Amino acid sequence: MTQTSPVRPEGRRLPRVLAVSNQKGGVGKTTTAINLGTALAAIGEKVLIVDMDPQGNASTGLGVPRETRRITIYDVIVDGRSVHDAAVKTAVPGLDIIPADHDMSGVEIELSQADRRSFRLRDALAAQGQDGHTAYDYVLIDCPPSLNLLTLNAMAAADGVLVPLQCEFFALEGLTQLMKTIEMVRQSLNPTLEIQGLVLTMFDRRNALSGQVAADVRAHFGDKVYEAVIPRNVRVSEAPSFGKPVLIYDLKCTGSQAYLRLAKEVVGRERRRLAA
Repeated sequence: MTQTSPVRPEGRRLPRVLAVSNQKGGVGKTTTAINLGTALAAIGEKVLIVDMDPQGNASTGLGVPRETRRITIYDVIVDGRSVHDAAVKTAVPGLDIIPADHDMSGVEIELSQADRRSFRLRDALAAQGQDGHTAYDYVLIDCPPSLNLLTLNAMAAADGVLVPLQCEFFALEGLTQLMKTIEMVRQSLNPTLEIQGLVLTMFDRRNALSGQVAADVRAHFGDKVYEAVIPRNVRVSEAPSFGKPVLIYDLKCTGSQAYLRLAKEVVGRERRRLAA
């Protein structure tokens, strides 16, 4: 997509596609995809989450039982099914998800000789909304915590990478590897890929280390770091076990309010980008 963001024939802009990625596990990546998507929908955006992780945790966290996942992102990438066919409505108005399951683990082998193997997701998203079906404002891709064909598909399809970063000692370690991956993708698959922003997660204001990590990240990345900080919050941790985003589970908790602030920042950045 270009800097001016292409529009559909009826004047609606194409969706902003964001890969939620960090090659370090346990940083709140899936939690951020679920709850940012919910928060964006709550403020009036039409959102699609693409679950690209074979574990399918984003699908579970949004209340999509495994036995109902008849068409998944596997069918889109391997068999060419459409986004419309695969998208499932969630309990959150305005929020759909393309679920994942363990079949995704075999994608690398099945597509080893396929044409455009790294662009299957990009091609599918480019076609969505042009056939009279749902057109989305934002697509959030929940990436697996590793560099494989699924991650490459996500980054080849994305306009930007949104990076959840846990406020702990080893936080910057995974970030260094991610930056190398983004640069590799720019050079070989997607020259316009950019860092949309960094989200500080699991912040504990009682812990001096959290504050130090946050300060170091802001000093290094400046305004690429969102002002909204996601706190360590038990309600955020509990919500997935009930198949609900935290905003549905407990709207008033500090985690929910933080994700609402983050959603407003994401939309604000997008508006400024389009106005530039």
